[in-house]
Amino acid sequence: MSKVIVGMSGGVDSAVTAYLLKIAGYDVIGVTLKIWTAANGEESRCCEITDAQAVAAQLDIPYYAVNCMSDFKKHVTDPFVEDYLCGITPSPCVGCNRKIKWDKMLEVADSMGAEYIATGHYAHIVKKENGRLTVKTADYASKDQTYMLYRLSQEQLARTLMPLGKLSKDEVRDIARKVGLKVAEKHDSQELCFIPDGNYADYIEEYAGDRVPPEGNFVSESGEILGRHKGIIHYTIGQRKGLGIAFGHPMFVKEIRPETNEVVLSEEDALFTKEVFCNDLNFQSIEDIKIGEKLECKAKVRYRHNAQKAVIERVDSDKVKITFEEPVRAATPGQSAVFYDEDGCAIGGGVIVK
Repeated sequence: MSKVIVGMSGGVDSAVTAYLLKIAGYDVIGVTLKIWTAANGEESRCCEITDAQAVAAQLDIPYYAVNCMSDFKKHVTDPFVEDYLCGITPSPCVGCNRKIKWDKMLEVADSMGAEYIATGHYAHIVKKENGRLTVKTADYASKDQTYMLYRLSQEQLARTLMPLGKLSKDEVRDIARKVGLKVAEKHDSQELCFIPDGNYADYIEEYAGDRVPPEGNFVSESGEILGRHKGIIHYTIGQRKGLGIAFGHPMFVKEIRPETNEVVLSEEDALFTKEVFCNDLNFQSIEDIKIGEKLECKAKVRYRHNAQKAVIERVDSDKVKITFEEPVRAATPGQSAVFYDEDGCAIGGGVIVK
């Protein structure tokens, strides 16, 4: 039997993952990476040890909790805060997957002599004809999580199992109910694991203290002062609600300018663009593209964005330009853009800079 380390968050997806691998004949070990705890002792939704431990006991598998809180601070929460202070809206789960979940799980696997690690993500891992590994979209588009996995390396993919790629959420819950798993009805988390109440600004203010940018001006695209804003950490591109200022018609955040402490407001039409630039690239199904080379694909600029027809072009050593067939709304610096081939396999992706 191959030994596999299953990352157990305490939720139903990772619980069913452990169950499916056990009945498939794997030697399963459950591991929770403890990444964050609130001041009041509340556990992150990514590492609810009590629930994970209870599921492991039900499945009669060994279980361990591993403290990764200092690494999580270094690679996730510190960069998250710094980005917001600079007027950027990050995707912390993307970095966490590679730098924390996969790196640490593979460390645990090596220490325990395990060949594989496994997670409860809704995605497939496939090998392309060129021999490279990539993530492929889940059978149920509503749960597909490949957007969050595009930064995984070839070495990480080669040692990863994802048994939920063919299942819907309802099917996963049905399996959990049939085998009596205690977390079968547990609700999914909709917020970042380290900001469970969803109030990013309060978290950043507590974390960064007097480094938080002060109030400043709302301005129009032409530079006209329209009013005062609460501080750039309170806003993100495309935002309409919560501006605290009325115009008699909808206005949206088009741009955040940390250098002048300004938030640019516009009508919705101005949020659309056909060109998006990305850096900090990672490729999966191909090794890379050369400067000047173009590649047809589908691309998405946020997790809930439906991938649209586009062409990516390498413009320098660490930047690509994405030209969409139809304009996309509110492409946001700090978020990821992910490129897919016609089979739904991730070509790669990068961080939006413009």
